[in-house]
Amino acid sequence: MGKKEIAIKVDNLSIRYKSLKSFSIKQNFLRFHKNKRETFEALKNISFEVEEGEILGIIGKNGSGKSTLLRSLANIFSPDEGTIDTYGHSVSLLSIGVGFQKQLSGRENIILSGMLLGFSEEEIRAKMNRIIKFADLGKFIDMPVSTYSSGMYSKLAFSITAILETDIMLIDEVLSVGDRRFKKKSYKKMKDLISDDKRTVVIVSHSIPSLRELCQKVLWINDGEMIMIGEANEVLDKYEAFMDAED
Repeated sequence: MGKKEIAIKVDNLSIRYKSLKSFSIKQNFLRFHKNKRETFEALKNISFEVEEGEILGIIGKNGSGKSTLLRSLANIFSPDEGTIDTYGHSVSLLSIGVGFQKQLSGRENIILSGMLLGFSEEEIRAKMNRIIKFADLGKFIDMPVSTYSSGMYSKLAFSITAILETDIMLIDEVLSVGDRRFKKKSYKKMKDLISDDKRTVVIVSHSIPSLRELCQKVLWINDGEMIMIGEANEVLDKYEAFMDAED
């Protein structure tokens, strides 16, 4: 077999957050030019490639920059330095708390989310019933998302991403969300989706067993820096040893 095409290429990616020191609004206005901005480096010179059809896991302690990396791949955050290339592939981000308009109903959010993913309204409506059936929200599908529990929110988010299939799926900490029945159903659906050898998947999770089962390769980042990337079991073994030593 020939070498697979590259689906994602990240080259020397750095992302910084800037914030003004704590002053009153009046002080900030009067002293704006004198204030020094505090800079936090969320990601520092990250480089890696993901082949088409590959499943990459991302592991690291809380605050290591995992979600920032995923959002940069989804083009929500722009690099301060470096580049990200997804080679024209369609990309979806499955992350709780991202992408829904709280005042709109679940049904309306399906259409909005689908259009943001690049699908036409006709394509979305063709799959609407499948999305609603999979989410299993009953009458809540026509109620504002602001009335949803976190579990209901995750069901709808997962269902949209799972049924409106994109070339690249970015999954942020959703494998452990939802009631037991939905968790089992969504995990099975996830395995079905990522078994497609054309679909590229990047998963952020603290669940080492899930990453061992689902991923071929794992990227370990710590405090915004890449520690290692390689075969899933090898990286996860070293990460577990690191975390055990930290305790």
